[in-house]
Amino acid sequence: MSAGLPTASSTHAVPSLVTSVSTVSPFVEPGFAATCLWHEFGEGETPPWWLLLADPLCVEYSKRDITVDDGGVLRFLVAEPARFAVTTLTCHYYQKDHWSVQHTAGADPWVTWDGQYWWDKTTHRAGARLTNFRINGHTAGIGDVVAALRSAYPDLASALSEYGQSAGETGLTANLPYDLRCALTG
Repeated sequence: MSAGLPTASSTHAVPSLVTSVSTVSPFVEPGFAATCLWHEFGEGETPPWWLLLADPLCVEYSKRDITVDDGGVLRFLVAEPARFAVTTLTCHYYQKDHWSVQHTAGADPWVTWDGQYWWDKTTHRAGARLTNFRINGHTAGIGDVVAALRSAYPDLASALSEYGQSAGETGLTANLPYDLRCALTG
């Protein structure tokens, strides 16, 4: 073995880019939420390019016209790449959106939900929360599991309730990998 290279028995510490254990915790609003200037967009509307420079970037999208027969799916698919692209540079991102997927406008939705998604690359955290999640009109989420378990397994239900209490609700916060650019620019 070459001199100076660390070995398993070496006393030299090997630097690691992993600085913390991955943790999952209940959903919380991001620390920068109070500073958000919200940009709201309608069905199939794309954000302006200059939002690429916003930090924090806080957006709200209406996605309630995702339909098969009147072009709603196509409008959604055309808008999404631009919506994704404006997020690439920001260290602080918060999105709220409102979804409904159905065959035709006015029909009973196949799936609906209201979402909140954020990341803060300076604190290495991200969160996601779905509320009012329904499949064919029936709620589905951790909140529904909590209600089903509450009488037979109260301790388990209590533990899970931190991740969703209401019918159709699920949320969590988790670690993100280290981002050197955001660490340097804050």
